[in-house]
Formats: sequence, structure tokens, C-alpha cells
Amino acid sequence: MKILKAGAAAAVAVALALTATACGGSSDKAASDGGPSGGAKDKIVIGIKFDQPGLGLKNPDGKFTGFDVDVATYVAKELGYQPDQIEFKQAVSAERENLIANGDVKLVVASYTINDKRKAKVDFAGPYFLAHQDLLVRADDSSITKAEDLNKKKLCSVTGSTSAQNVKTKLAPEADLKESAGYSECLTGLESKAIDALTTDNSILAGYASQDKNKGKFKLVGLNLSNEPYGIGLKKGDTELQTKVNAALKKMVADGAWEAAVKKNFGPADYKNEPAPQITEGS
Repeated sequence: MKILKAGAAAAVAVALALTATACGGSSDKAASDGGPSGGAKDKIVIGIKFDQPGLGLKNPDGKFTGFDVDVATYVAKELGYQPDQIEFKQAVSAERENLIANGDVKLVVASYTINDKRKAKVDFAGPYFLAHQDLLVRADDSSITKAEDLNKKKLCSVTGSTSAQNVKTKLAPEADLKESAGYSECLTGLESKAIDALTTDNSILAGYASQDKNKGKFKLVGLNLSNEPYGIGLKKGDTELQTKVNAALKKMVADGAWEAAVKKNFGPADYKNEPAPQITEGS
């Protein structure tokens, strides 16, 4: 009898363990659910830039700041996630489509310009911001007021930048183009007068100019050399999520949070932003 009782006890223990494992499996599934699919949701993974002041920046203390971060946080809240339920993942430009397609992130909010080439691989919500290619010059430099003024002058951008090539091939073919590994090198050269101007999206330029260490040193020329509508990237065919994100963006504009985020992140650069763009994706 003692042997039978021991066997029965062991069987009960195994059954309880299996039940606990099953419950744990269900919980794990909920924890990995990075989107609005109903039921328990422990976190959402969102791709952002980690190295763009004003847009997406990971600070030394591990906290994230920038306009894209504020937009992502607002959208996540509307999808049912609190800030502590957001996991930010670095989304470098060349990897954004892969991160979405592989399911590594639910959304990408990373100065992600909507264009047809990208839309062949992912869907977008938005746009939520309209940037333009512009020039950043020293605050005391009045010699550059249009792109043609860059002829015979030193222009800096990052290696492979379409912005720099746009100026070099279309607007100022005699510009002396200097390519750097990152924008910070261009800023150093601009401050030391080794270069005369830096070019990329005006939102990115405004973010750098707004940093405490750069305040008062630089200014945007105020040119619209291209249109860059930023969208929120998501998995192709996920129309339910696209609709919900679009609704969140519209609400962010309507309640004033969008304008507040623009002023907070770009204001110190005296950045004259475009009004919030009309939602076109998914409509």
C-alpha cells in the first residue's frame, strides 16, 4: 500500500508540474506578443534610432529621448502598453525592413521615409512628420542662403548619403563633397571651419543643433531640397495594426501632444516645422 500511495503521489506531482508548465507556456506567449492581438500583453518591441539627437537617442543613463521616441510611446499607449512595457530596439537604416519582416519588432519609428521601394517590403502608418533636406551652417555664416552657394565650398554628409549626392549632382555640382562616417564628424568640421555646410533631413539637423553643447553654434538655412514623409513601419498586410496606429497618430495631433513633442525636441534650433501631415497610408 505504501508503494501504491507513493506512486499516486508521484503521479499527482507530475500532473501538477505539467499544468504549471502549460500555464507558463501561455504566459510566455503573451509576453512575446508585441502587438494589439487581444488578451494579456506584457511588452511591445519598437525599433528606433539610438544615435540621432532630437529623434531617437540612447543616453548614457540608458534612457531614450527624441521626437520618434515620444511618438512611439504615445502610439504604444493607445495600443494598450505603458512606457515600462515598451522595449526599444536599435533600428539602423539598412536593417529596418528585415527587423519588421523577421518579427524582431512590431513597429519601426526611426526617421523612416515612406517610398515605393520600401512599401514593396513593408507597410506604413502615417505619415506622422514631413521633413525636408536642408543645410546646417555656422550661426554667423550669411554666405550660404541657397544650394547653389555651395559651389566651390566644402559640403559634408555621411558616407553614401543620398542627401549629399542630391546636392552634388543636381544643385551644386562644383561643391567639394566630404563624406564622413557619422554626422558628429561633420559637426566638428563645421565648428572648426574645415567644412562650410552639413546636409541631411532638417529634422536630423535640428536635433543636433538643439543639443546643449551645440546651442547657438549652428543654424538651419531653411531650404526644402526634398520631401521626406516619415512613416511608422509595420508588417506587410497587417491592416488591423495599421488602422490602430493611424488612429493613434490622429489623436496625438488632435490633443496637442504632437505639437508639444515637436517643440520640446526641435525648438532650441529655431526649427520651423511643417504642420502635421495628413494620414495617407492605409486610406
